[in-house]
Amino acid sequence: MDNNFLDLAKEPVIQIKQVRKYFKDVRAVDGVDLSIQEGEFLALLGPNGAGKTTLVEMVEGLQKQDSGEILIQGLPWRGNEVHLRSQLGISLQETRFIDKLRTREILELFASFHKIDGSRVDRVIDMIRLKEKSRAFTVNLSGGQRQRLALGIALLNEPSILLLDEPTTGLDPNSRHEIWDILMEFKKNQVTTMILTTHYMEEAAYLCDRIVIMDQGRILAQGGLDELLSKNKSEEIIEFFPIGDPEKLELQNMPWLKKYSFDTDRNKITLIVTAIVDSLSDLIERSESSGIGIGALTCRRMTLDDLFISLTGRRLAE
Repeated sequence: MDNNFLDLAKEPVIQIKQVRKYFKDVRAVDGVDLSIQEGEFLALLGPNGAGKTTLVEMVEGLQKQDSGEILIQGLPWRGNEVHLRSQLGISLQETRFIDKLRTREILELFASFHKIDGSRVDRVIDMIRLKEKSRAFTVNLSGGQRQRLALGIALLNEPSILLLDEPTTGLDPNSRHEIWDILMEFKKNQVTTMILTTHYMEEAAYLCDRIVIMDQGRILAQGGLDELLSKNKSEEIIEFFPIGDPEKLELQNMPWLKKYSFDTDRNKITLIVTAIVDSLSDLIERSESSGIGIGALTCRRMTLDDLFISLTGRRLAE
Protein backbone atom coordinates (compact mmCIF):
# COMPACT_ATOMS: atom_id res chain seq x y z
CA MET A 1 0.00 0.00 0.00
CA ASP A 2 0.98 3.61 -0.57
CA ASN A 3 2.56 5.18 2.51
CA ASN A 4 3.18 8.58 0.92
CA PHE A 5 0.28 10.19 2.75
CA LEU A 6 1.83 9.51 6.14
CA ASP A 7 3.65 12.54 7.53
CA LEU A 8 6.55 11.03 9.44
CA ALA A 9 7.58 14.49 10.71
CA LYS A 10 4.44 14.69 12.87
CA GLU A 11 4.33 13.44 16.41
CA PRO A 12 3.01 9.85 16.39
CA VAL A 13 -0.65 9.40 17.27
CA ILE A 14 0.29 6.39 19.42
CA GLN A 15 3.63 6.01 21.18
CA ILE A 16 4.51 2.82 23.03
CA LYS A 17 7.78 3.05 24.92
CA GLN A 18 9.43 0.03 26.56
CA VAL A 19 6.07 -1.36 27.68
CA ARG A 20 5.96 -4.51 29.76
CA LYS A 21 3.07 -6.56 31.14
CA TYR A 22 3.63 -9.78 33.06
CA PHE A 23 1.11 -12.30 34.41
CA LYS A 24 2.95 -14.29 37.10
CA ASP A 25 5.65 -16.09 35.08
CA VAL A 26 4.21 -15.17 31.66
CA ARG A 27 5.82 -12.23 29.89
CA ALA A 28 2.78 -11.22 27.84
CA VAL A 29 4.40 -8.00 26.59
CA ASP A 30 8.13 -7.78 27.08
CA GLY A 31 9.70 -4.40 26.36
CA VAL A 32 7.77 -3.24 23.27
CA ASP A 33 8.65 0.02 21.48
CA LEU A 34 6.27 1.15 18.73
CA SER A 35 5.21 4.44 17.15
CA ILE A 36 2.14 4.76 14.91
CA GLN A 37 1.48 7.75 12.67
CA GLU A 38 -1.82 9.47 11.93
CA GLY A 39 -3.73 7.69 9.17
CA GLU A 40 -1.61 4.55 9.35
CA PHE A 41 -3.24 1.12 9.26
CA LEU A 42 -1.00 -1.19 11.29
CA ALA A 43 -1.31 -4.95 11.76
CA LEU A 44 -0.07 -6.82 14.81
CA LEU A 45 0.53 -10.27 13.34
CA GLY A 46 1.31 -13.31 15.42
CA PRO A 47 -0.02 -16.61 16.79
CA ASN A 48 -2.28 -16.94 19.81
CA GLY A 49 -0.32 -15.99 22.93
CA ALA A 50 2.03 -13.62 21.08
CA GLY A 51 0.96 -10.64 23.23
CA LYS A 52 -1.11 -8.84 20.59
CA THR A 53 -4.35 -8.60 22.56
CA THR A 54 -2.61 -7.61 25.79
CA LEU A 55 -0.76 -4.82 24.01
CA VAL A 56 -3.95 -3.49 22.40
CA GLU A 57 -5.85 -3.68 25.69
CA MET A 58 -3.21 -1.44 27.25
CA VAL A 59 -3.58 1.03 24.37
CA GLU A 60 -7.36 0.89 24.92
CA GLY A 61 -6.94 1.64 28.62
CA LEU A 62 -8.49 -1.68 29.64
CA GLN A 63 -5.24 -2.83 31.25
CA LYS A 64 -2.38 -0.90 32.83
CA GLN A 65 1.19 -1.67 31.90
CA ASP A 66 3.61 -2.83 34.59
CA SER A 67 6.28 -0.49 33.25
CA GLY A 68 6.93 1.76 30.28
CA GLU A 69 4.78 4.49 28.78
CA ILE A 70 1.82 4.67 26.39
CA LEU A 71 0.84 8.04 24.91
CA ILE A 72 -2.21 8.57 22.71
CA GLN A 73 -2.26 11.90 20.87
CA GLY A 74 0.60 12.82 23.19
CA LEU A 75 -1.46 12.09 26.32
CA PRO A 76 -1.28 9.31 28.95
CA TRP A 77 -4.49 7.59 30.00
CA ARG A 78 -4.29 8.85 33.57
CA GLY A 79 -6.27 12.08 33.84
CA ASN A 80 -7.37 12.03 30.17
CA GLU A 81 -9.81 9.13 30.17
CA VAL A 82 -12.91 11.00 28.98
CA HIS A 83 -11.16 12.70 26.06
CA LEU A 84 -9.28 9.60 24.92
CA ARG A 85 -12.34 7.35 25.02
CA SER A 86 -14.13 9.80 22.73
CA GLN A 87 -11.34 9.35 20.17
CA LEU A 88 -11.40 5.55 20.09
CA GLY A 89 -13.49 3.00 18.23
CA ILE A 90 -13.05 -0.50 19.64
CA SER A 91 -14.11 -3.94 18.48
CA LEU A 92 -13.10 -6.86 20.68
CA GLN A 93 -12.59 -10.51 19.74
CA GLU A 94 -16.18 -11.34 20.64
CA THR A 95 -19.20 -9.09 21.16
CA ARG A 96 -22.38 -10.34 22.83
CA PHE A 97 -25.65 -8.58 22.04
CA ILE A 98 -29.05 -8.65 23.72
CA ASP A 99 -30.91 -11.24 21.66
CA LYS A 100 -34.23 -9.42 21.54
CA LEU A 101 -32.91 -6.05 20.45
CA ARG A 102 -32.96 -5.26 16.75
CA THR A 103 -29.89 -4.27 14.74
CA ARG A 104 -30.92 -0.62 14.56
CA GLU A 105 -31.83 -0.55 18.25
CA ILE A 106 -28.35 -1.78 19.18
CA LEU A 107 -26.75 0.99 17.13
CA GLU A 108 -29.14 3.60 18.55
CA LEU A 109 -28.27 2.46 22.07
CA PHE A 110 -24.54 2.92 21.53
CA ALA A 111 -25.13 6.15 19.59
CA SER A 112 -26.90 7.57 22.65
CA PHE A 113 -23.71 7.08 24.71
CA HIS A 114 -21.94 9.45 22.30
CA LYS A 115 -24.98 11.76 21.86
CA ILE A 116 -25.05 10.86 18.15
CA ASP A 117 -28.26 11.45 16.16
CA GLY A 118 -30.18 9.00 14.00
CA SER A 119 -28.74 10.22 10.70
CA ARG A 120 -25.35 8.85 11.69
CA VAL A 121 -26.97 5.53 12.61
CA ASP A 122 -28.50 5.38 9.13
CA ARG A 123 -25.12 6.02 7.50
CA VAL A 124 -23.42 3.35 9.59
CA ILE A 125 -26.14 0.78 8.77
CA ASP A 126 -25.48 1.46 5.09
CA MET A 127 -21.72 1.34 5.63
CA ILE A 128 -21.80 -2.09 7.31
CA ARG A 129 -24.28 -3.38 4.71
CA LEU A 130 -27.03 -4.30 7.16
CA LYS A 131 -29.88 -2.13 5.86
CA GLU A 132 -31.98 -5.18 5.02
CA LYS A 133 -31.31 -6.51 8.54
CA SER A 134 -31.95 -3.25 10.41
CA ARG A 135 -35.16 -4.61 11.97
CA ALA A 136 -33.85 -8.14 12.55
CA PHE A 137 -33.28 -9.34 16.10
CA THR A 138 -29.57 -9.80 16.77
CA VAL A 139 -30.16 -13.45 17.72
CA ASN A 140 -31.13 -14.07 14.08
CA LEU A 141 -27.98 -12.53 12.56
CA SER A 142 -25.27 -14.74 11.07
CA GLY A 143 -21.76 -14.71 12.50
CA GLY A 144 -20.53 -12.39 9.77
CA GLN A 145 -23.47 -10.03 10.25
CA ARG A 146 -22.86 -9.88 14.00
CA GLN A 147 -19.22 -9.00 13.39
CA ARG A 148 -20.27 -6.26 10.97
CA LEU A 149 -22.64 -4.92 13.64
CA ALA A 150 -19.77 -4.91 16.17
CA LEU A 151 -17.66 -3.03 13.64
CA GLY A 152 -20.53 -0.56 13.10
CA ILE A 153 -20.59 0.18 16.83
CA ALA A 154 -16.84 0.92 16.68
CA LEU A 155 -17.36 3.29 13.73
CA LEU A 156 -20.36 5.20 15.15
CA ASN A 157 -18.37 8.06 16.70
CA GLU A 158 -16.17 8.50 13.59
CA PRO A 159 -13.11 7.57 15.67
CA SER A 160 -9.69 9.02 15.00
CA ILE A 161 -8.22 5.74 16.30
CA LEU A 162 -9.73 2.34 15.50
CA LEU A 163 -8.67 -0.72 17.50
CA LEU A 164 -9.78 -4.10 16.15
CA ASP A 165 -8.87 -7.32 17.95
CA GLU A 166 -9.08 -10.24 15.48
CA PRO A 167 -12.37 -9.03 13.97
CA THR A 168 -12.62 -11.82 11.38
CA THR A 169 -11.57 -14.86 13.40
CA GLY A 170 -13.89 -17.79 12.71
CA LEU A 171 -15.60 -16.17 9.73
CA ASP A 172 -15.91 -17.75 6.31
CA PRO A 173 -13.86 -16.16 3.48
CA ASN A 174 -16.82 -14.19 2.06
CA SER A 175 -17.70 -12.66 5.43
CA ARG A 176 -14.03 -11.85 6.04
CA HIS A 177 -13.75 -10.02 2.72
CA GLU A 178 -16.91 -8.01 3.48
CA ILE A 179 -15.27 -6.68 6.65
CA TRP A 180 -12.12 -5.85 4.68
CA ASP A 181 -14.14 -3.93 2.10
CA ILE A 182 -15.92 -1.93 4.82
CA LEU A 183 -12.60 -1.00 6.44
CA MET A 184 -11.02 0.04 3.14
CA GLU A 185 -14.05 2.20 2.29
CA PHE A 186 -13.89 3.80 5.74
CA LYS A 187 -10.19 4.54 5.21
CA LYS A 188 -10.96 6.36 1.95
CA ASN A 189 -13.50 8.65 3.59
CA GLN A 190 -11.85 9.51 6.92
CA VAL A 191 -8.36 9.96 8.29
CA THR A 192 -8.26 7.22 10.90
CA THR A 193 -5.39 5.39 12.53
CA MET A 194 -6.00 1.66 12.96
CA ILE A 195 -4.38 -1.14 14.94
CA LEU A 196 -5.56 -4.56 13.81
CA THR A 197 -4.55 -7.76 15.58
CA THR A 198 -4.70 -10.86 13.42
CA HIS A 199 -3.11 -14.21 12.73
CA TYR A 200 -4.22 -14.12 9.10
CA MET A 201 -1.29 -13.19 6.86
CA GLU A 202 -3.52 -12.27 3.92
CA GLU A 203 -5.57 -9.93 6.10
CA ALA A 204 -2.51 -8.07 7.36
CA ALA A 205 -1.06 -7.74 3.86
CA TYR A 206 -4.35 -6.58 2.29
CA LEU A 207 -5.47 -4.02 4.85
CA CYS A 208 -2.38 -2.56 6.44
CA ASP A 209 0.42 -0.16 5.54
CA ARG A 210 2.77 -1.73 8.08
CA ILE A 211 2.96 -5.20 9.58
CA VAL A 212 4.45 -5.83 13.02
CA ILE A 213 5.29 -9.49 13.67
CA MET A 214 5.04 -10.41 17.36
CA ASP A 215 5.85 -13.57 19.28
CA GLN A 216 6.26 -14.26 22.99
CA GLY A 217 5.60 -10.62 23.88
CA ARG A 218 8.25 -9.12 21.62
CA ILE A 219 8.43 -7.50 18.21
CA LEU A 220 10.47 -9.66 15.85
CA ALA A 221 10.19 -7.61 12.65
CA GLN A 222 8.14 -4.80 11.14
CA GLY A 223 7.59 -3.07 7.81
CA GLY A 224 5.48 -3.31 4.66
CA LEU A 225 5.04 -6.76 3.15
CA ASP A 226 7.71 -6.33 0.45
CA GLU A 227 10.02 -4.58 2.91
CA LEU A 228 9.73 -7.41 5.44
CA LEU A 229 10.55 -10.03 2.85
CA SER A 230 13.41 -8.12 1.23
CA LYS A 231 14.96 -7.20 4.60
CA ASN A 232 15.50 -10.87 5.30
CA LYS A 233 17.05 -11.40 1.85
CA SER A 234 15.45 -14.81 1.53
CA GLU A 235 12.67 -14.26 -0.92
CA GLU A 236 12.59 -17.49 -2.93
CA ILE A 237 11.93 -21.07 -1.94
CA ILE A 238 12.32 -24.47 -3.58
CA GLU A 239 10.41 -27.41 -2.08
CA PHE A 240 10.54 -31.01 -3.23
CA PHE A 241 10.23 -34.63 -2.10
CA PRO A 242 13.52 -36.53 -2.60
CA ILE A 243 13.32 -40.04 -4.00
CA GLY A 244 16.22 -41.76 -2.23
CA ASP A 245 18.73 -40.63 0.42
CA PRO A 246 18.68 -36.77 0.45
CA GLU A 247 22.16 -36.64 2.00
CA LYS A 248 23.61 -37.77 -1.34
CA LEU A 249 22.54 -34.47 -2.91
CA GLU A 250 25.09 -32.63 -0.70
CA LEU A 251 23.22 -29.33 -0.92
CA GLN A 252 24.22 -27.74 2.40
CA ASN A 253 27.37 -26.00 1.08
CA MET A 254 26.00 -24.66 -2.19
CA PRO A 255 26.77 -20.91 -2.61
CA TRP A 256 23.16 -20.06 -3.51
CA LEU A 257 21.69 -21.75 -0.41
CA LYS A 258 20.48 -19.55 2.45
CA LYS A 259 18.80 -22.21 4.57
CA TYR A 260 18.25 -25.97 4.30
CA SER A 261 15.60 -27.95 6.16
CA PHE A 262 14.43 -31.54 5.85
CA ASP A 263 11.06 -32.59 7.28
CA THR A 264 11.61 -36.26 7.98
CA ASP A 265 7.93 -36.92 8.76
CA ARG A 266 6.82 -35.64 5.36
CA ASN A 267 10.06 -36.53 3.53
CA LYS A 268 10.16 -32.94 2.27
CA ILE A 269 13.17 -30.68 1.61
CA THR A 270 12.77 -26.91 1.78
CA LEU A 271 15.53 -24.70 0.39
CA ILE A 272 15.58 -20.94 0.95
CA VAL A 273 17.76 -19.66 -1.89
CA THR A 274 19.18 -16.37 -3.14
CA ALA A 275 17.52 -16.83 -6.53
CA ILE A 276 15.63 -19.76 -8.05
CA VAL A 277 17.13 -19.12 -11.48
CA ASP A 278 20.66 -19.64 -10.09
CA SER A 279 19.92 -22.70 -7.99
CA LEU A 280 17.45 -24.85 -9.92
CA SER A 281 19.89 -25.96 -12.63
CA ASP A 282 22.45 -26.96 -9.96
CA LEU A 283 19.79 -28.90 -8.07
CA ILE A 284 18.72 -30.83 -11.17
CA GLU A 285 22.34 -31.56 -12.08
CA ARG A 286 23.04 -32.92 -8.58
CA SER A 287 19.89 -35.03 -8.73
CA GLU A 288 21.02 -36.63 -11.98
CA SER A 289 24.62 -37.23 -10.85
CA SER A 290 23.66 -38.67 -7.44
CA GLY A 291 20.78 -40.80 -8.67
CA ILE A 292 18.38 -39.13 -6.22
CA GLY A 293 15.07 -38.32 -7.85
CA ILE A 294 13.05 -35.15 -7.35
CA GLY A 295 9.31 -35.50 -6.77
CA ALA A 296 6.62 -32.76 -6.77
CA LEU A 297 9.02 -29.84 -7.03
CA THR A 298 7.59 -26.38 -6.25
CA CYS A 299 9.26 -22.98 -6.69
CA ARG A 300 7.69 -19.94 -5.05
CA ARG A 301 8.26 -16.57 -3.45
CA MET A 302 8.69 -16.36 0.29
CA THR A 303 5.52 -15.63 2.30
CA LEU A 304 4.94 -14.10 5.72
CA ASP A 305 4.44 -17.60 7.10
CA ASP A 306 7.88 -18.61 5.75
CA LEU A 307 9.34 -15.47 7.33
CA PHE A 308 7.72 -16.31 10.65
CA ILE A 309 9.16 -19.83 10.51
CA SER A 310 12.62 -18.43 9.76
CA LEU A 311 12.33 -16.06 12.76
CA THR A 312 10.83 -18.45 15.30
CA GLY A 313 11.23 -22.01 14.02
CA ARG A 314 7.46 -22.62 14.03
CA ARG A 315 4.43 -21.81 11.89
CA LEU A 316 2.28 -18.75 12.41
CA ALA A 317 -0.83 -20.89 12.96
CA GLU A 318 0.72 -22.94 15.78
